[in-house]
Amino acid sequence: MGFKAQESLSEQIAHHLANQIIRGEMLPGDRIQELRIAGELEVSRGSVREALLVLERRHLIDILPRRGAVVKDMSEAHVRSLYELAQILLGLVVRKAIKVMNEDDLDPFIETIHRLQQFAEERDTEGFFQASFRFFELAYPFSRNIFVEDIMFNLQPAIQRAFYMALHIDQDEMKECLSFFKAIIETIFRRDIRSALEIIREFAEHQSDLVQESIIRARQIEAAWGARRKR
Repeated sequence: MGFKAQESLSEQIAHHLANQIIRGEMLPGDRIQELRIAGELEVSRGSVREALLVLERRHLIDILPRRGAVVKDMSEAHVRSLYELAQILLGLVVRKAIKVMNEDDLDPFIETIHRLQQFAEERDTEGFFQASFRFFELAYPFSRNIFVEDIMFNLQPAIQRAFYMALHIDQDEMKECLSFFKAIIETIFRRDIRSALEIIREFAEHQSDLVQESIIRARQIEAAWGARRKR
């Protein structure tokens, strides 16, 4: 794998590993072996170690005594807490955006919604996933708060992991998400803070419930298979 220079090497490694975790190519509890990653990517173990610290800060892995780096668990409590915090932070961003945005500022959001509509019609889950976070990244700076931007930036990979799971649980989830993005833009255009916060709350709770239910079903299936193997 060749890395090109704009980000630091450790950031590029972190991005590479984050994509694998977000897309479920590495599962909760999987160990991330520094030596193997360094060999695969032809980089130093020091660079891999720095990348793992980045991933820990972005809530995708835990670094444990005597075990090293492992992919973070996705329990119901983890998902519920993640969406509760995302709801609060996104509500803060949108509340501020309603106050400071002008009509010209909405153009990139509307363009992104057109792309999301196209991806949804084509059932292009990967394209829809990427465009969804383009929408969020456009919104963050309108918080006018460097601390909120920093928290959202570091929280985003964990949100992407749950969001990616939600999109693959139910094909109709793209329609749900598209309706959410359109509704948010409409409330910003109308300067309707109360409706915007309610829309964010309903969507966060909906997607949190969807992902939690999937985790519960997966655990039940795993337990049933385990019981069969013991017979």
